[in-house]
Amino acid sequence: MFLVTVIIFNQTHNLNERTPAIKLIKDDDKRYMAVKVNNRLRELNFELYYDCEVTPLDLCSADAVKVYETSMRYLIALAFHNLHPDYQVKLSYGISRSILVTVLEPKVPMDKNMLAAVKAEMERLIAADIPFEKTVLSKEDAYKYFMDTNQTDKAMTLQYRTEKICHFYKCGDYLNYMYGYMVPSTGYLKHFNMFIYDKHFIVQYPRYEANGQIPKFKDEPTLAKVLKRAFKWAKLCNVDLIAKMNKCVEQTDAVDFINMNETLHNGMLHDLGGMIADDIENIRLICIAGPSSSGKTTFSNRLKIELMSRGINPLRISLDMYYKDRDQIPIDEFGEKDFEHIDALDVKLFNEHMQALIAGEEVELPDYRFGNGRAGKGIPTKIPPNTPIIIEGIHALNDDLSFTIPKHQKFKIYIAPQFQINIDYHNPISYTDIRLLRRIVRDKKYRASSAERTLDMWPSVRRGEFKWIYPYQEGCNYVYNSALTYELCVLKKYALPALQEVKPDSPYYITANRLIKFLKYFKDLDEKWVPCNSLLREFIGGSCFAEVDE
Repeated sequence: MFLVTVIIFNQTHNLNERTPAIKLIKDDDKRYMAVKVNNRLRELNFELYYDCEVTPLDLCSADAVKVYETSMRYLIALAFHNLHPDYQVKLSYGISRSILVTVLEPKVPMDKNMLAAVKAEMERLIAADIPFEKTVLSKEDAYKYFMDTNQTDKAMTLQYRTEKICHFYKCGDYLNYMYGYMVPSTGYLKHFNMFIYDKHFIVQYPRYEANGQIPKFKDEPTLAKVLKRAFKWAKLCNVDLIAKMNKCVEQTDAVDFINMNETLHNGMLHDLGGMIADDIENIRLICIAGPSSSGKTTFSNRLKIELMSRGINPLRISLDMYYKDRDQIPIDEFGEKDFEHIDALDVKLFNEHMQALIAGEEVELPDYRFGNGRAGKGIPTKIPPNTPIIIEGIHALNDDLSFTIPKHQKFKIYIAPQFQINIDYHNPISYTDIRLLRRIVRDKKYRASSAERTLDMWPSVRRGEFKWIYPYQEGCNYVYNSALTYELCVLKKYALPALQEVKPDSPYYITANRLIKFLKYFKDLDEKWVPCNSLLREFIGGSCFAEVDE
């Protein structure tokens, strides 16, 4: 006799047939977006057929928000399909952690009339509570459907799909796939804000870091300009989709393609060097910060060389030197030492040293080594007048760190990869996923750390970013886009084996499997042509700066 035991909300259910998790939750308010079954992320319609403990996930969970955001993109695409089936609509990630909607038809105005119509259609679909039903098509039938419905971007992507079948979600007569889990029906998507922003639409949705609420929109004009430039460059080089980029890899000389990307980085460094040189009489601190795996170390080295070429010889200091001894590190809410808290740094000593160096005095910079703490004797250091100091670290943009240095003497740089490449026009590549893949590759190579270990640490890393980095990104003088369009074609070789080591019974298998499926769409690119000073070398090895930073 078929009999399984399911524990949910501390209640035990004995089942004698396969039962969707949603039936046991009885969530009339549609509060929950997904479930964890024995610590594995599943959709609400997942059928329970083995002994398990089920945890419903609301919008305070990062996993649930990902499911909600994926479903929201489907809803937006569906609304445009119903109203304007001949328009190509691109969905990407915008400022203030939102979805950016762009109609690619050049003469179509995204005005208040279109906004009102699309929003009304989305609200109609939500009120109708139409189910998202899973279905399967052969690769050939999927290609025909995409071509018949003017979704050539999706048809192009299929040629790089190795599987012979394609999974879809059906809503009415509309088919689409968003490369992620979905909520059961349109009725779950009742929380969103939508408005016009710079000839586009912004769609906000609940965020886990805002306790499941839609956060107040934060205009980020500096970041918006960077994303706009990245989008323009991707279109100009015809690499705004994976399929287009793969064609470029196949048809273009690898050296040309790689160096085309590297030249973009060189150009940004040249522009940045000019901005600093123009105000060098005032600038004393060059402050560099960005989220994990943004490429800060290589960037700061290359910026130093760029400035040296202009007759400026900066001193480069890592904030890691100013960590307090382990017994003085603050404790976080989980009872662990919080090395990302600003109070983990000796802020008083840092300011004393910066003031003394700027004044032309000699100081002993701390010699801090993780695991051993601070050495007894420091490193005697003195710099000539008007020499800027490059500081790089998590708190570099926070004025509380350098509170004794006048603001006009600080030049702040925020660095992060800001991709404007999509799988297809409805499925953007997550900036966070790019950094996660970089970190998985780097941790495996340099720290002998498994992908599972990196995935386990990632939520803690993200909490630190939201608390100590993102609040200060918009107050900077320059945003450096550290993305390299070709990098996933190179990272794939290292990331795939690491991710494939994650076992099916691991709580991180769903994430690992999602990243594996995503990476498989990229063509391989030989790393031998990647320059030794490339930011990518920080993660795959072979950097000419490696010994400098040891």
